[in-house]
Amino acid sequence: MRIKSWISKRFGIRPKIRKMIKCICSREQLRVDELISSSESLATRDYSASGFSSRAGEMDAKVDNSNIEEAESSLRESGYLNYEEARALLGRLEFQKGNIEAALHVFEGIDVAAVTSRMKVSLSRRCDQNRRRSQSDAAPPMSMHAVSLLLEAIFLKTKSLQGLGRFEEACQSCKVILDTVEHALPEGLPGNHSIDCKLQETLNKAVELLPELYKLAGDPDETILSYRRALLYYWNLAIETTARIEKKFAVFLLYSGTDASPPNLRLQLELSFVPRNNIEEAVLLLLILLKKTVLGKIEWDPSIIDHLSFALSVSGELWTLAHQVEELLPGVMVKKERYCTLALCYLGEGEHMVALNLFRNLLDPGENSDCNLELLVASKICAENKVYIEEGITYARKALSMLQGKCRQMASIANCLLGVLLSAQSRAVVSDSKRILKQSEALVALETAEKTMRESDPYIIYHLCLENAEQRKLDVALYYAKQLLNLEARSNVKGYLLLARVLSAQKQFADAESVINDSLDQTGKWDQGELLRTKAKLQIAQGRLKNAIETYVNLLAVLQFRKKSFSAGKNLVKNRQNHDRSLEMETWHDLANVYTSLSQWRDAEVCLSKSKAINPYSASGWHSTGLLYEAKGLQQEALVSFRKALDAEPNHVPSLVSIARVLRQIGGESMATIRCFLTDALRLDRTNTTAWYNLGLLYKTYAGASALEAVECFEAAALLEESAPVEPFR
Repeated sequence: MRIKSWISKRFGIRPKIRKMIKCICSREQLRVDELISSSESLATRDYSASGFSSRAGEMDAKVDNSNIEEAESSLRESGYLNYEEARALLGRLEFQKGNIEAALHVFEGIDVAAVTSRMKVSLSRRCDQNRRRSQSDAAPPMSMHAVSLLLEAIFLKTKSLQGLGRFEEACQSCKVILDTVEHALPEGLPGNHSIDCKLQETLNKAVELLPELYKLAGDPDETILSYRRALLYYWNLAIETTARIEKKFAVFLLYSGTDASPPNLRLQLELSFVPRNNIEEAVLLLLILLKKTVLGKIEWDPSIIDHLSFALSVSGELWTLAHQVEELLPGVMVKKERYCTLALCYLGEGEHMVALNLFRNLLDPGENSDCNLELLVASKICAENKVYIEEGITYARKALSMLQGKCRQMASIANCLLGVLLSAQSRAVVSDSKRILKQSEALVALETAEKTMRESDPYIIYHLCLENAEQRKLDVALYYAKQLLNLEARSNVKGYLLLARVLSAQKQFADAESVINDSLDQTGKWDQGELLRTKAKLQIAQGRLKNAIETYVNLLAVLQFRKKSFSAGKNLVKNRQNHDRSLEMETWHDLANVYTSLSQWRDAEVCLSKSKAINPYSASGWHSTGLLYEAKGLQQEALVSFRKALDAEPNHVPSLVSIARVLRQIGGESMATIRCFLTDALRLDRTNTTAWYNLGLLYKTYAGASALEAVECFEAAALLEESAPVEPFR
């Protein structure tokens, strides 16, 4: 107590501080003999004259003890409180009271350029002393408390400018803090405790604030640079602060719409990864955050995996996303979210059965009951892959029962999927009565989907048109095809193809070709493949074989151009490359068939050799080879080729029909054997005109067969021929 009393009498710090603050607030000046100070006065006159300050009595009653303690610390270290420090304290008082304009007026009285130069020297010397563990050097011009106090003043000035909407000035003010520290300590802040805690806190806030200010100022380039600066310079930030900055930067890169230039990382090792664009940089940041989460350094944030899912999805890296999700520890993600994310990843990569199995794990009776989305996606997988049709129907009906009285749009999609599945089921039914019943149910489900949809859905209209076309309700199908084209603003190739096929089924070949030509005029070279193939088939149907050959040649040129343009390792074009290879192979087959019909054997053989170079085990390739042998009169060789086609694809309908035709022409086989091939073909495709016609010929040729059955087969063939499209609707 004696020592404390002696210090109080000897130095009289607290009374002087209180008197100083009271003096500032009451428009008085301290006498030089009352407080040892610098040659500068406290000079708060311009602040007082502006009328911002409160009455002296009010301010004295509300003086914040923290400000007094800051002043005491500065006095203990340097023995005086200069002009800038006094303004820093007073500005903080006004800022804490919410008087932003008054606080800004006080802070603007600080000569920032003068104090920053002294702060740089002080920070540099202080850290050098700590590194060398020596106190022999000259004392820094400012104490660390003073540096901390003035940096906080600049930060509060920044916040005041931000509050007043002066964002560009706020950016410059905040940048001063970072420039000062970075210039004083080019190698970064020391990891020990040589930096004042208050100073470190101010730095943390300033580093995190600067990118947000540039966002508000509408300067995306500087925003990106400030984020990179925050993460690349060693600011000695808390790991939570760094994680927040990394997440905000990743979000900005993904959704800001700004095309960021690659970072210039000169300090990186030669073989280290440097992101080339926004997506790669965002993915890198999110993977770092995910690693920190797995290691337990930061808490789990579900939005990290959401943003990572988006980034990897748009860049076509679904395998990578699935790998990251699979590596997460159990319990980090909810089981439903984990399985659903993995299923969608595998679905996007073409692993439909793997995706379906994952959905099955979620859709078990004992699992989650609220799985409407999962039910719809699972039923869609069954519908589009034409597998597990009964299971898909079960999923669709379960979804409908759960959606009753809820979301009409999802119920509409469920009805559509149910219709597609019932239609697929009808094609596998042997009994005519059951098939007609299933077709009727499918059409009802699709019409219900159309009636209940909130807005016109192209997916529903497309399948409604397709089902009507397959049931040979061509006028209704034509109406929906035109509606689909208008609904998609004539921008989808599938709509043009479907309309052309419906018109070709009505034998309006010229109109169908005009539709294809219109589509070709509005479509880039990249998307003209299917259109050119349909155009060639329309020309063949009109007997213009030479025109068809020219169209096929143009199609092959487009495919060759696309093949050279694709990069080998790009995941985004992998599916497109597979599609193009298949289309090229089928084009060679079509061209070979045209040359065969023209008896140009050599040209047909060249086309078939090109086809075999792509896939030597193609069923349609062996079938075209068989047609060539058959045209040459080589029946046995043709039969061998057709059988090889069935070995490659047992349900290849054209080969089944061709084998039956050749066996009937050669003779020696029983009628039952030949009829078996034709009935198998009709079981797979009830609308196959050639199969019905050959079945009629079979009944006509063999003695003892019913003439009535032959007539019925010919009638069916004639009826189907009247409404047969140049290529299948599906």
